[in-house]
Amino acid sequence: MNVIQSILVLIALLTLTAGAEEVKFAQVGDRVILEPPVGTDSKVHYIYWKNSDDTDVVWSNPFGSRITKDLLSDGSLVIDKIKDEHFRTFICVTKSGDKILFTRTYRILKVNVTLNPPSPLLPEETLTLICNVESLQGQKKPEIHWLNPQSRQVGSKGSATVKVTGQHNGRWTCVVTNNKKEHHATVSVTVVDLSPAPTSPQYTSKSCPLTIPCSIHVSWDQIKAKGIQEGNWHFIPKPGSSLTPHGSQRLFSLSLEDKLAWKADQNRGLTTASDLTKGNLSLMRKQGREDDSGDYVCSLNFKNGLTLNRTVQVKVLQIISSPGTELISGQQLNLTCGLGHPLPSDLKLRWVPPEQSSSSLTSDRLPAHLTIPEVGSEDSGKWRCELWRNDTRLTSADITLKIEPRLSVWMIVIICSITAIVILLILIFVCIAYRRRQRRMRHLGHRICHCKTPKPKGFYRT
Repeated sequence: MNVIQSILVLIALLTLTAGAEEVKFAQVGDRVILEPPVGTDSKVHYIYWKNSDDTDVVWSNPFGSRITKDLLSDGSLVIDKIKDEHFRTFICVTKSGDKILFTRTYRILKVNVTLNPPSPLLPEETLTLICNVESLQGQKKPEIHWLNPQSRQVGSKGSATVKVTGQHNGRWTCVVTNNKKEHHATVSVTVVDLSPAPTSPQYTSKSCPLTIPCSIHVSWDQIKAKGIQEGNWHFIPKPGSSLTPHGSQRLFSLSLEDKLAWKADQNRGLTTASDLTKGNLSLMRKQGREDDSGDYVCSLNFKNGLTLNRTVQVKVLQIISSPGTELISGQQLNLTCGLGHPLPSDLKLRWVPPEQSSSSLTSDRLPAHLTIPEVGSEDSGKWRCELWRNDTRLTSADITLKIEPRLSVWMIVIICSITAIVILLILIFVCIAYRRRQRRMRHLGHRICHCKTPKPKGFYRT
């Protein structure tokens, strides 16, 4: 008798829901929420969620009793981390007593996403992404397209083929459009590539630290799996430099043995990150140097002949003082600040004199060459030249001036007088010493015997 009742209820449900089946698309692992029929009030109605064979999945009554915790307060069914067995039909029945008030039927269809070849990938490899979905018999197939990590549409009819670059690294989205409703399925693509190089040069000075960035966002196990052979840092000095007449210098080479580490060749005082396993390949130094200007190339070489490299341009801000850093009050001072070439229009300089200086430098854009006709002792101290782009200070250079007070005529007379007195005292001392020596010699002369035939002492016969 119970079996007959179940069959009759199922037939009634199928009759009520015929042609009203709603489709949900999902991929394995998604979280799916199925809402109860419109008009359902969980505080008043009985809510039953059933399979297509009329077996209960979960239910609740107005008094708060329920079989599982998969129901939300409004009666929605929650399926966390959906599995293959969940891709089927679910029916929600709302009752008041024994009377069926509302029904709603869902069909969950599976979205399959595949990558060929699977991640990780190297740049220049060809990647094909395929997205397909189950479809209901007799219904129009949904439209499918791909969005790349930059949210641009790629490919058509569920397939996209690209030659991989670093921009393809990230989350790709398969968009399934059915009855003007969109359903998204995502997949992560990993590209073994160095992080993009800075779009502008790195600026430094002898007063500021130097950092040359380079990094990679994948694990070293993935890098080794793609056949890495070697890694290097090279330095190419700016044109006209006499540092390396034969081209670039190799600064570091990568050791791929048991412990991942950089080996120094000509490190130029630069240091590397202590733990390369985190993907930080950057170089650094506490202070820049005048000869740091040039291009620094970070590279990784693979067995298939592919080389990944990033070039970081470094420019050094310098201050040149003429006639030097030690001056006398009243001298003309010429300060020149720059990068060794005319500044681009988006960069500007700011001079910061010592606090006690009488020089007034208030312009937002000051010339690279600064002339002070007569410096004073108040101009002694640290002068700073700052390089700015809009509201960002890129770097700064410092120079310390030592300015002695100017000697007056009276000071010169006093110095000359003291010098003359000292010389005179020395002469007097020499004369006195000479005369004493002469008197001593004469005194000794009187004590010497001057007899013509001196006789020796002793006894004589008479």
